[in-house]
Amino acid sequence: MNNKLVAYFSASGVTAKLAKTLASAVGADVHEIVPKEAYTSEDLDWTNKKSRSTIEMNDKAFRPAISDTVANMEQYDTIYVGFPIWWYVAPTIINTFLEKYDLTGKTIIPFATSGGSGMGNTNKELLDSCKGAVLKEGKRFSQNATENELKAWAKTVE
Repeated sequence: MNNKLVAYFSASGVTAKLAKTLASAVGADVHEIVPKEAYTSEDLDWTNKKSRSTIEMNDKAFRPAISDTVANMEQYDTIYVGFPIWWYVAPTIINTFLEKYDLTGKTIIPFATSGGSGMGNTNKELLDSCKGAVLKEGKRFSQNATENELKAWAKTVE
């Protein structure tokens, strides 16, 4: 039984591609974090102060609903969590995902895609959602990161 999981949220498909490459590189199972209500392009318009993503990111307590859960989460020791960077951190849907499970004794490793910003305050924002787990320092990757690049990185963080 595989003890690694790559769970990811992808608003546009970019993070999905990276997550699948990472899963192949580390021999992990894959789980897509799907919002209960899909994000439209209008929802993702960060220049609009009334867009759904802007409203969510301005309220750190907001937890967007997700449509499913990981069956048998207890079998995983290492969970890579992938997402696009929004406002220099993980989208709050990642907090929703992490808070659904007992993460005691697990290792959580964030990874992200971004048009240009780094990981910012991601770990600080995720820490309270990872109770009982070891939260490793995350890394932002190009959407074209290779399997070898991801495998080499994984060896340094696992």
